[in-house]
Amino acid sequence: MSQQGGDPEQEAGPEGGQTTDTGKTDAARRALVSLGKEVSRQWQKPEQGRQCCQRRGRRPVAVDSSRAKTSAEALRICIQQLKWREFPSGRHLFCDIYWHGVSFHDGEVSCSSQVNKFPGMMEMTRKVNFSRAVRTMQELFPDEYKFYPCSWILPEEYQHFVDQVRLSKENDSSWKPTFIVKPDGGSQGDGIYLIKDSSDIRMLANHHSKPAVVQEYISKPFLIDKLKFDIRLYVLLKSIDPLEIYIAKDGLSRFCTEPYQEPNSKNFQRVFMHLTNYSLNIHSGNFVHSDNVNTGSKRTFSSILAKISLKGYDVKKVWSDIITLVIRAIIALIPELKVYHQTYIPSGKPGPTCFQILGFDILLMKNMKPILLEVNANPSMRIEHEQEISPGVFEYVPSPVDEEIKVAIIRDTLRLIDPTLQKNNYSQSHSTEYSTENEGDDITKAEAHSKAESSSGTEVNWPPLCLKQVFPKYTKQFSYLLIVERIALLFIRFLGIKGTMKLGPTGFRTFIRTCKLSNSNLPMASVDILYIDIARRWNIVHGDRGESGMCLQAFMEAIFLMAQRRYKSPPLREQVEALVNFCEYQLDALDEKHFRGKSDQKSSLIAYHPERPRSGAVSNVHLLNRLSTSNRLQTSSLPASREKQPVKSMNRRASRSIAPPLNILY
Repeated sequence: MSQQGGDPEQEAGPEGGQTTDTGKTDAARRALVSLGKEVSRQWQKPEQGRQCCQRRGRRPVAVDSSRAKTSAEALRICIQQLKWREFPSGRHLFCDIYWHGVSFHDGEVSCSSQVNKFPGMMEMTRKVNFSRAVRTMQELFPDEYKFYPCSWILPEEYQHFVDQVRLSKENDSSWKPTFIVKPDGGSQGDGIYLIKDSSDIRMLANHHSKPAVVQEYISKPFLIDKLKFDIRLYVLLKSIDPLEIYIAKDGLSRFCTEPYQEPNSKNFQRVFMHLTNYSLNIHSGNFVHSDNVNTGSKRTFSSILAKISLKGYDVKKVWSDIITLVIRAIIALIPELKVYHQTYIPSGKPGPTCFQILGFDILLMKNMKPILLEVNANPSMRIEHEQEISPGVFEYVPSPVDEEIKVAIIRDTLRLIDPTLQKNNYSQSHSTEYSTENEGDDITKAEAHSKAESSSGTEVNWPPLCLKQVFPKYTKQFSYLLIVERIALLFIRFLGIKGTMKLGPTGFRTFIRTCKLSNSNLPMASVDILYIDIARRWNIVHGDRGESGMCLQAFMEAIFLMAQRRYKSPPLREQVEALVNFCEYQLDALDEKHFRGKSDQKSSLIAYHPERPRSGAVSNVHLLNRLSTSNRLQTSSLPASREKQPVKSMNRRASRSIAPPLNILY
């Protein structure tokens, strides 16, 4: 006001420069009139008025893109569209969002900020670790995890691979498989090759060899224009606790550049025929750059679906199977991710909020069943490609297909994690968390998101989100798969030392005693032997020469062995679930006893302080302590003699939760 109407203390009064009460009143009146005229001028300019209101209502979201790497250009476009503020060289003050190009550890992040990487995701999507995670699920749910090819981990399982292939050939002389070898740390098709026999593997069968995965090659893929192709689908993992998954409604299809033939001794080396990697095929003379999303060596997935539909296939069923595959694959990753998250961002302590865009590479078989090839923690979000403008001279030119897909995905990811909308969405997210009764309210959620954007002061001129939520929306169909996550929560509870990812011998003994697992069939001496044997073997597998102890995979092996020893009737899934239910029941009883003691202690303190206002703090703490077990099946009705009951009765609810395939059409 003083700048617009003058400083009242320096206004000249009627008495030749002396200030009086009347002079002060006149000065104040003139300042108010001047301010009113300024407001009127703002209302006469709608665009400026909106910007003024936006500046006064909230500051623009600050995004640190200094480590964005290949996604920098697409991210810049999205930030401009959202009218946010980009810091491409970093910022001495903390930003709202940090966009990392490789991993969670790329740089320093504010505790109150958001970062586009989860700790441990890059490690868990490596071919060896991911194959182990899926194999664990295959042991428990063999029918549900057939979408991932049979895999062997080299070099540790080399002999097992040789023996199994030999035995299979002896049992079926007509079986003539082809295998594909993928280096653990390889990317962009580097180091991948095909073999017909185990003797063709290019490595020594010892622990000094570089780790790799060998899988059965999918020799009968679905073809378009006689070419093999794969699908790159983008998946947003918005949260792991609670689990929240979004799938992009469109993706990319990458084509080989030579007509496909089933593998034989003559075409093994023809990578342009067998490998769909864009980074390989771009060097083929047959690669076609196209500005049309329906043609060329890289197209949109929606254009492929249109061709599939014209051939009479059920596109709705294809999408349903792909969504099911994605949810099951992420559920396999969640247990280890929670251990990593607890290590780097301990619960109860301030830390950044994480989200991540993943790239799922999927192959369609002739029968239209999707097969998962791999999951990429850092899918390329580049929206341009190299083009040779003269011999030996290359430059980057825009790629319309990439820009159409990737810009929309990044922009809508930012819209979903917009920090200015978190307060508006807080009550809604808690009211729908893990709900199985609101599976048909997509329109309601879209309207709620638009309303939240409107109330935050942003201009909503966007099309509907290109990302569709599939979890927790379809929790009911997949909740029975969360048994391994419940094992991970038991593991985390007894880790003891913060920042460690391995369970020591004391922690393991405490777990056994607390859950009352020791008995005549499993005395504590046997517990110690079990721990030493399993922990030592897994430390050798991982090559750990530093930190000793039992990793999560070793802990799960111990759980499986104890479940089989305790409950004699198979299948393994029911045995493991029975043991986990029993452990959770014992821990619930212990927590209840501890809570009751705390409540009694507080009651006695309140008796000595009658003036103190009543508070629900203790009750809230108790609820927070139980949040980590919110995904488990209810065990409150289980009697103390639970271990004597038939295993079948412990799994009724899980059996009922198995639902038919999803029925979804985009």
